[in-house]
Amino acid sequence: MIDALDECDNDKNIRIILQLLAEARSLKRVRLRVFLTSRREVPVRCGYYQLPECERLDLVLHDISPSVVNHDISTFFKYNLGLIGEEDGQDVDWPGAEVINILVKKACGLFIWAATACRFISEGPFGCERLSTLLDGGISTVGTPEEHLNGIYRTVLQNSIRPGFSQQDKEKFCSALRYILGSIVVLFSSLSIDSLSRLLVTPKLDRILKDLHAVLDIPKEPIRPLRLHHPSFRDFLLDQTRCADAHFWVDEKQAHQTLAEGCVQLISASLKQDICGLDAPGVLVAEVDNSRVERCLPPEVQYACLYWVEHLQKGSVELHDDDEIHQFLQTHFIGLRRLAGCKGYLRGFSPSELYSLIFL
Repeated sequence: MIDALDECDNDKNIRIILQLLAEARSLKRVRLRVFLTSRREVPVRCGYYQLPECERLDLVLHDISPSVVNHDISTFFKYNLGLIGEEDGQDVDWPGAEVINILVKKACGLFIWAATACRFISEGPFGCERLSTLLDGGISTVGTPEEHLNGIYRTVLQNSIRPGFSQQDKEKFCSALRYILGSIVVLFSSLSIDSLSRLLVTPKLDRILKDLHAVLDIPKEPIRPLRLHHPSFRDFLLDQTRCADAHFWVDEKQAHQTLAEGCVQLISASLKQDICGLDAPGVLVAEVDNSRVERCLPPEVQYACLYWVEHLQKGSVELHDDDEIHQFLQTHFIGLRRLAGCKGYLRGFSPSELYSLIFL
């Protein structure tokens, strides 16, 4: 069973997995059946439909009868809200069949809506109040499934703003939240809260995100990766027409530019010659204890070293003589030091061309 194939790190991994699965046809002594779920992204479709039609069976969720889907979502709500009601000391039949039916209609066939709603209700100290927010907060029972998903994501974000905030406090909080969420959704690899906090130079990051458990998987252990519950939240934040709230919409290019800047600053402050203190230039990486590498090169520094150029590319950062990137290269890339002194050397190079220069 392979769940969420579309959430692979890159398209190449998707193609490799599908090619390996296709080779299962050559097995003679083992009868292998694969159950695979995915959103219908282009790389997934292209790889999947290369398999012979007689050896694959499609099941498109949108083609399943709405009554079947609604029955399953209703069962999901009854079970999860029952657990929430039990923890809150509610009556056994809370919140009642009528409320369940309204929530099922609002879900519009989307399990991610139902799951987000249950997490939203359970994470607050007063489940009844949060349930009322979903029922009375202007989330309509009409509209497309995407509009319903947009509505609950906006509700979760808006609910993270404390009622007692002044307008100035609200603007400051939303700016910080947008900055953090924007970084999370464009990261090329997940980081822990601690590592992300150091990369973004944002202390107490977990306090800013503490009311967003409905959309973020925030582990109790600060060294475990921080993740989105579902990639649709990323799509929502990066689409201005879907988010439709300037307080939360993330400019993807700007988010990459911000991370590129943070990566370069972190590398500049962290890297030094013989960073692991080995005092032996001939030592192979394989001979260095992993714990020593992790101690001398923490995850956020490793991330910055691996992805700073990619963030430059995605952010369409323009390069200029004597700018921060130029000075960074002069300091940290020995092969470019002599050339970097030439007037106008970096002018006219795109980030992708710079990438090629760095790794020649």
